[in-house]
Amino acid sequence: MKHIHVKKRFALISLLFICSVCFTPAAVGQTSMKKEAGQTLKLMTYNLKYASPGFVPSWEVRREMQVALIRKYAPDIIGTQEGLKEQIDYLADQLPEYVVIGEGRKGGDDDEHMAIFFKREKFRLRETQSFQLSETPEIIGSGPEVNPRMVTWARMALINRAKEGEKSAYPQDYRGHWDNNLEFYIFNTHYFNGPNAGLSRLNASKLILKRINALSRFGEWSPERPLFLMGDFNCRPGSAPYKVLVGGKDSEDPDLLKNSFEDAGKIDWILYKGAVKVLKYEVVDFNVNGAYPSDHKPIYVEFEVIDK
Repeated sequence: MKHIHVKKRFALISLLFICSVCFTPAAVGQTSMKKEAGQTLKLMTYNLKYASPGFVPSWEVRREMQVALIRKYAPDIIGTQEGLKEQIDYLADQLPEYVVIGEGRKGGDDDEHMAIFFKREKFRLRETQSFQLSETPEIIGSGPEVNPRMVTWARMALINRAKEGEKSAYPQDYRGHWDNNLEFYIFNTHYFNGPNAGLSRLNASKLILKRINALSRFGEWSPERPLFLMGDFNCRPGSAPYKVLVGGKDSEDPDLLKNSFEDAGKIDWILYKGAVKVLKYEVVDFNVNGAYPSDHKPIYVEFEVIDK
């Protein structure tokens, strides 16, 4: 009987030892290493508030605050709205780490810009265009004579350099290395404003969704690229223009986008589609002694983009 008792005790000790090995931090760490690695993208959408002489504080005061805000958060990409040439030029001069693209909504430097800023050391610009939110999208400046609206978009590529001591994903003579080429789209816009602009906003959403889905792939051989749509939409989640883009709460339509965070009170959004996961969402409450650099608070979102 004593012999049997010793055997049972030995078996119990052996079982406990095996369990302790299986659940050590090292074992857990090995499991987490098997997770698919992704790239982090930090995006911001920000209505700068145009340099109105009647807005307080003035642009000459606000501009330094905006530079401080951007430096504090250091987003990889910023979609801006309402910026006039003077404003865009000032930010570009003060933030040389960014490249700025986009034109005025009446062409060239005229009128407000849907400018996109992106970090020059992190991304390569593959393609950029703009189109009007009008019945003639390709005609710049078309739409209402006062306050026409537009979209600036870009196809971006993550600069994929091997770290020091690591082997490059690209051999000296390479072809067909799409697997190492993480590309994505950024769309930036500013919808029509006012109580009578509901139909214009609805049609804007329909046009943008059509354009987005036409660009989801670059040739039949490539997987769907991640895509981000940001801006000041001048309407709230649940509205008709929103539902065109996002659908209802239970929608599983692959052609629709998702909201990074659905805040019923916000008209500034960052929407997305593709192999993307939201890591962080923040309404940026940046001010200096109670003075704000714009009449909008930026939306800042960190995403993980899975490199399939």
